[in-house]
Amino acid sequence: MRLGATLGHLGPAPPRPIAAWAKRLADAGFDSLWVPQIIGRGFMVPDPFVTLAVAATVTEDVELGTATLQVPLHHPAELAHRILSLQLVSGDRLTLGVSPGSTDTDFATLDRDHAARFRTFSAHVARLRVLLADGRDEYADLAPAPAGGRPPLLLGSWGANVERAAREFDGWLASGYRRTADQILSAHDRYRAAGGRRAVVCALRLTSPADLDRTGEELARYAAAGFDDAVVVIEPGGPTPEQVRALLD
Repeated sequence: MRLGATLGHLGPAPPRPIAAWAKRLADAGFDSLWVPQIIGRGFMVPDPFVTLAVAATVTEDVELGTATLQVPLHHPAELAHRILSLQLVSGDRLTLGVSPGSTDTDFATLDRDHAARFRTFSAHVARLRVLLADGRDEYADLAPAPAGGRPPLLLGSWGANVERAAREFDGWLASGYRRTADQILSAHDRYRAAGGRRAVVCALRLTSPADLDRTGEELARYAAAGFDDAVVVIEPGGPTPEQVRALLD
């Protein structure tokens, strides 16, 4: 199982310097670096496009991903343009975790319809696939078709969307932020039974060095179950990147 880390953290402490933190995580041996899209919650999580563009310039080889982009917050052509721009910087290292979103605060901040998020997500993803693959559709001409094709799309969601991730997407992002390990493992069984490919468990928070033993036990369970990747969030005051990376050595 590969181990990734989130470049942002989920709390009121000031954000870490992006370039220095990305380089430290890469130097510590993390396989991937991820950024969520969170806005309007009273604390700062840097914009995923800015953050990943900076990370791309100071790292090599590591995968760069969004976990997740809240697709209904964007116009699909504007979102495709931003993704295509980021792809120019990051190349074939980019992976897109996408979701309908869940927190109404984010939608209210941008004056978007929270109740319609699932319907909007489906419509926007359908158009996004075409724009990312071809650079254009019948309504917009953004760019020549990317030489490497579109980035992989991973769905971050729960409920019946676990099976949808298996059927319609390149992978599944299972957030550990509000779910227990038992809930995640049960959903993983459903995902694999539906034919799912890549499975990533993300947002595993470490708030202090005391969390290392618990996290090590959880990582062992996820690896044994067949997860392909795990992504941790090292909060300020948490263990060092080197201590966390050693959990899978």
